Amino acid sequence: MPKFRVEITATAQNDIQEIFQYIAADSQTAATNLIKEIERQIDSLETFPLRCPMIPESFELGVEYRHIIYGHYRTIFKVENSRVIIMRVIHGARLMNMDIFEKILVPNRKITKEN
Repeated sequence: MPKFRVEITATAQNDIQEIFQYIAADSQTAATNLIKEIERQIDSLETFPLRCPMIPESFELGVEYRHIIYGHYRTIFKVENSRVIIMRVIHGARLMNMDIFEKILVPNRKITKEN
């Protein structure tokens, strides 16, 4: 079974840190448990990342992003060859647009409903 290399953008790392700080203001234990589960899910993307659905916004954004959900949080990533790139970890109520993604030097692939 092939393994994928999981990479986390600086923006996604900052997202995780901000989520922790926000929740820790009420409960350090809850914040720790949430982040541990998000990190476990991220680690699980080493195998079968395509098991996760494409985000509904992919068609509008024109890029094939996928997500894995835990509680109210979405870990949004894309798969490129043998890499999984974690783009953002955001609250599910947040609206998606290209402005919230970190720019990387990889050409975007156009998404069609057939993909």
